[in-house]
Amino acid sequence: MLWDTLGTARDIGRLNELASVLIRYGFGDVLRRLGLANVVNGAGKALHWKYASEITNVDSPVRFCHALAEMGPTFIKLGQILATRSDLFSPEWIVEFEKLQDQAPPVSFELICKQLHEDLGCSPQQAFAEFDPKPLAAASIAQVHRARLQDGTEVIIKVRRPGIRPIMEADLRLLARIAEVMESESTSLRRFRPREVVRQFTHSLRRELDLLAECRNAERIAKNFNNDPKIVIPKVYWPWCRERVNVQEFIDGISGRNIEAVEKTGLDRKLLAKHGGQAALKMMLIDGFYHGDPHQGNIFYLPENRIAFIDFGMVGRLSFERRHQLVQLLHSMVELDAPRVVEVLLTWAGDPPLNCENLTFEVEEFVDKYHGVSLKNFNLGMMLTELMSLLREYSLNLPPDLIILIKALITLEGVALQLDPDFDMVFEAEPLLHQLMLDRYAPDAMAKRGWQAIVGTAELLTGLPHDLQQLFRSARSGRFQLHVDVTRLKAFGNQLDRAASRVAIGNVVAAMIIGSSIVMTVDGGPTLFGLPLFGVLGFLSAVVGGIWLVFSIWSSGRGR
Repeated sequence: MLWDTLGTARDIGRLNELASVLIRYGFGDVLRRLGLANVVNGAGKALHWKYASEITNVDSPVRFCHALAEMGPTFIKLGQILATRSDLFSPEWIVEFEKLQDQAPPVSFELICKQLHEDLGCSPQQAFAEFDPKPLAAASIAQVHRARLQDGTEVIIKVRRPGIRPIMEADLRLLARIAEVMESESTSLRRFRPREVVRQFTHSLRRELDLLAECRNAERIAKNFNNDPKIVIPKVYWPWCRERVNVQEFIDGISGRNIEAVEKTGLDRKLLAKHGGQAALKMMLIDGFYHGDPHQGNIFYLPENRIAFIDFGMVGRLSFERRHQLVQLLHSMVELDAPRVVEVLLTWAGDPPLNCENLTFEVEEFVDKYHGVSLKNFNLGMMLTELMSLLREYSLNLPPDLIILIKALITLEGVALQLDPDFDMVFEAEPLLHQLMLDRYAPDAMAKRGWQAIVGTAELLTGLPHDLQQLFRSARSGRFQLHVDVTRLKAFGNQLDRAASRVAIGNVVAAMIIGSSIVMTVDGGPTLFGLPLFGVLGFLSAVVGGIWLVFSIWSSGRGR
């Protein structure tokens, strides 16, 4: 299985390290189910199979998150991605995933200087008028230093941790292989769609490793807020930016974590919450490009009730059609239109085969809870969280772009509520939702979509003769094939194959018993303990075959 498919000694060594951590936290059985018995045995001997009682006595979510934290930055990032998958994991898991902090001990100044010299062509002391060797912050991927440009401008320098990419790439290879085995070998883990989660995580992590991508994201969002003085995005200083280093404007403001300082400086907390909520809705519903991780540490409050967003390593993107679907969902939830909510959810989930009547009934009950509730008491974050629980109950999985958006929306609402307990995201969103719905069905918008439909139909009709010609040519040449994939028939065929194998083994065992009995009555030939040797061997073979047959039938019964 996985152990046999690993291609390099480096990956095998890393796998042993990770297995040791998982075993220590009581997840050795999971590794065995993934076909990693060799790794489990080796790591288990090294650990003497002793688990700390204080570890094994706590709940699985806590143990698993502690294991992720110990396995290193790749797995801390993975836990942060899993914290967004409330459609897959129950609340107790999400709570623990959210505790995984993206913090790490700082890298020595000597290593930072060496890497900056490679990237900039000179030492940081030569490139900048001032460079603070003590980092402002150190995370799993990069750390931040304050500096001053030659013209006196204060900046922050974000430097990727030296040597981090090879380690993370090795971890990503292991995760991809583990995800394949999980989907193929474990029905209980298959519903979590591990390969999809790993693909999403790999894409997100590789973007975050490229610090130039963060600069491009920041400039794109800054352009969308060009005419809004209330929102500040740090300026990027491109001459000093590389894949492993970027230089941005230093934001001198009050951290989103320091609510008391906001009060002391006389800023209007209600106005700050309003500005933040409106900025978030604009990014998500109008621009389709938004901050994917807007927690308190990435927000600063500035004089004149302005808000600054920093750290655009994780961003979300929404197509025009997806934004329309999101507007439909939120508008239907506000208007308590359950059938339309179900319609949008099934579209997102890919129209899975399930009982839509039951789902519609559940959604109607869910929506009816909010009937007659005033906008002031309408908590959008709580409503979306309950909706995710409902999706999880019906095994409906949302596309990754929507998962990031819902998580960001809930996070931003939580930040706004800390500023203003009376803040109402729905109240801020309702006028925008109504306007976007009207814009969708405005005459010019409908005319544009109608024209696109006409052009698409014309192209289809124009290409139809050629497609039919290709179809008939394939039929005449015998290359026309019709593939029908029926999963249940395939499973039934496998059952028949196993049954036929057991019948054949049973016949062989019976024949060996009869043949050996005959041999035992014939004199002459080699003997063993005074008995004919071939007769004894025949009986022993029949015993082995019989044991295999009994075990096969027993294990098949357990599988059902």
